[in-house]
Amino acid sequence: MKAVITVIGKDMVGILAKVSGTCADVNANVVEVTQSILQDYFAMIMLIDIQKMNCDLEKLKAKLEENVPSMQIHVMHEDIFNSMHRI
Repeated sequence: MKAVITVIGKDMVGILAKVSGTCADVNANVVEVTQSILQDYFAMIMLIDIQKMNCDLEKLKAKLEENVPSMQIHVMHEDIFNSMHRI
């Protein structure tokens, strides 16, 4: 089981560290990550393995929003993400 995390907002030091650290805290393994800086904006998509995660996705999202409060964060189960982006 996997989930997709997206993070968008003004670039600052430590975003990737805070997001990946929060994932580690809840035992979610980072599988793949892509990030870009667009002028002053940071954009990241992260795929995580949630099979051994010790909380639900809503709790993970709340922790991410607490640790990186100035960013827009979305957390979605991979199945829902795939369904939403299928033509």
